[in-house]
Amino acid sequence: MDLFDAARAAWANAYAPYSGFKVGAAVRCPDGSVFAGCNVENVAYPQGTCAEAGAIAAMVAAGRTRIAEVLVLAAGPEVISPCGGCRQKLAEFAPPDTPVVLAGPEGERARTTVGALLPGAFAPAHLGGPR
Repeated sequence: MDLFDAARAAWANAYAPYSGFKVGAAVRCPDGSVFAGCNVENVAYPQGTCAEAGAIAAMVAAGRTRIAEVLVLAAGPEVISPCGGCRQKLAEFAPPDTPVVLAGPEGERARTTVGALLPGAFAPAHLGGPR
């Protein structure tokens, strides 16, 4: 499955009645499986969830724990990138060199990596545990 198509389908279904700012995300696992998510707002703003978190939750629910590629999609004049919390969530499941595509509805706008988005990520090694 194409990451862009998966993220765009999720983006179309995002629940954003308060901000009007829809986001879709898709992650590809090393085995080729793709999982998508969209942002889901809530009238109590802190209770909403980000698209990246939704994609990761779907991935984990399916028994996968490694990300090989990420795509985040949103409309707007600026390139969208994951928020700080989602950068840390991605770093939990993806090595620093994992490609991250930042897209709009028309297609790719920029390309980066998980490590470039979150240099110095907090990792299991900081807790004395294995990675």
